[in-house]
Amino acid sequence: MSGVSAVRTILVIGIGAGDPGQLTLAAAEAMRRADVFFLLDKGAEKHDLIALRQELLARFARPEHRVVEVRDPDRDRTADGYVTAVDQWRRDRADLLEEAVAAHLPDGGCGAFLVWGDPALYDSTLAVVEEIQARGRVALEHTVIPGVSSVATLAARHRVGLNRVGRAFLVTTGRRLAERLPADVDDIVVMLDANCSFTHYLDEDFDIFWGAYLGTTDEILVAGRLSEVAERIVETRREARRRKGWIMDTYLLRRRDPAAEA
Repeated sequence: MSGVSAVRTILVIGIGAGDPGQLTLAAAEAMRRADVFFLLDKGAEKHDLIALRQELLARFARPEHRVVEVRDPDRDRTADGYVTAVDQWRRDRADLLEEAVAAHLPDGGCGAFLVWGDPALYDSTLAVVEEIQARGRVALEHTVIPGVSSVATLAARHRVGLNRVGRAFLVTTGRRLAERLPADVDDIVVMLDANCSFTHYLDEDFDIFWGAYLGTTDEILVAGRLSEVAERIVETRREARRRKGWIMDTYLLRRRDPAAEA
């Protein structure tokens, strides 16, 4: 029907935790499909995050691809309520990305967002795309290409499994861990922990497997009994953040098994 615009396609591509070798074949093929890549710029102190994505584009995208950088809005950390602040932050992101897609991706074109780790795990990109679709001002359809998460990379680097035989494990945030220790779960993966919430549980008999900048040349790993290495992790994390201006880290807390030590 005349007057009806062709739908734009957005590929939400998981690119792994930072190591170009973790890019899947499906992700590489998706990158070759895209005409335009929309990158969220998080400021000068995190410019190396843009540089890592540009390295992937140089290796896997078509030579004629275009890059549109969008300044990532700051989240209001003074707002009353964490969830409210995050919801507003996502709406602000949707505003900027909707505008960028409308301006730089032609009708019927294929654009892509490159997402650290896996788009389904503690990342806002899918929610932002769904927000844009719900508004109805820009006709979009989207496809998700999974990636190697920082959680998988953490386990691989420490050469441990995430679960033990017949037992569950939990993936949660530092904010939730600080509120309480989950009941009936002895293996806890913690993400987004700016306050080192593991220090609340030094009296508990846990091992910790911690990693920062996983999959990059700056990768740092620490493992051991929580009560013995917690201070070292806190200091290492503080110094790494001071040096680079930012940090991305995650860890596994594992309750020690007295039966295994007997």
